[in-house]
Amino acid sequence: MSETTGASYAAAGVDIEAGDRAVELMKEWVKKTQRPEVLGGLGGFAGLFDASALKRYERPLLASATDGVGTKVDVARQMGVYDTIGHDLVAMVMDDIVVCGAEPLFMTDYICVGKVHPERVAAIVKGIAEGCVLAGCALVGGETAEHPGLLGEDDFDVAGAGTGVVEADRLLGPDRIRKGDAVIAMAASGLHSNGYSLVRHVLLNQAGLALDTRIDELGRTLGEELLEPTKIYSLDCLALTRTTDVHAYSHVTGGGLAANLARVIPDHLHATVDRTTWTPAPIFDLVGRTGQVERLELEKTLNMGVGMIAIVPEESTDAALATLADRGVDAWVAGEITDRGDHTTGAELVGDYAG
Repeated sequence: MSETTGASYAAAGVDIEAGDRAVELMKEWVKKTQRPEVLGGLGGFAGLFDASALKRYERPLLASATDGVGTKVDVARQMGVYDTIGHDLVAMVMDDIVVCGAEPLFMTDYICVGKVHPERVAAIVKGIAEGCVLAGCALVGGETAEHPGLLGEDDFDVAGAGTGVVEADRLLGPDRIRKGDAVIAMAASGLHSNGYSLVRHVLLNQAGLALDTRIDELGRTLGEELLEPTKIYSLDCLALTRTTDVHAYSHVTGGGLAANLARVIPDHLHATVDRTTWTPAPIFDLVGRTGQVERLELEKTLNMGVGMIAIVPEESTDAALATLADRGVDAWVAGEITDRGDHTTGAELVGDYAG
């Protein structure tokens, strides 16, 4: 009489043991992100954060955000580099939170894979943990999900959610902005984590460039350029808020500089940003030139070298620039706030890029 073997989770493609191994490998990195308010360790059903720490606030407002890193994950997959994409994830989440003046508190992540390779998952979490340290927040938990049949064995995606806190009377935003305020630009570290569908289409598909191709104008391989981690501005913005009278921030992500800046400009005012105040990094010209992408399309898709905007009173400009310089942030006055007048949008770019 022959024996029959019933269906199993493993036979369906899910390796529980590999998942357990991944958790063990990532624990040391998660531990590095701990803040005093975090209770318990990795492995529980929920991350715990001691909210009594908020008692020092008169009226604490919780700020939350969630995001991913888009198709940049495919570049990481092709290059077999998994320990930088987490920086991108933290930046996309926590730099949204700091825009309102909130201090990042904690974050959770979600990693979806076709097949759990413990070392790869641990490398992704390592990057997330390192990013959390740079943002000043704790990584209190996450989830790794294996989706065989839906994703290829090497395919993966990441997402995250974060929480911060700000005192109600210190909330930043449109209500604080005044005519005459200065627009301060903070340099991006590269493409950051937006527009990669266009970048990959132009450089990899149309031009047929290989990721290991060295590009002289970039000074490194194409893959190294495309995987440059997103700058995390959270602690820089908090320091700036403590030392100067910041009215608003704008995180330059999908949609480009003008569209994201317009999100924080009140209806009666207008932000003018002067392109002549900076020169975008060579990668932006490479994408535009190679794909014959019009400047307006580039600016609607990519950050063009500016990752964060601060809006401050004109008299606070020198102090703001000094604070950012002390923290190693390349920043400059890029524009000003004026009356809306006949302008149909809240922000626009004028002039031609320097260089």
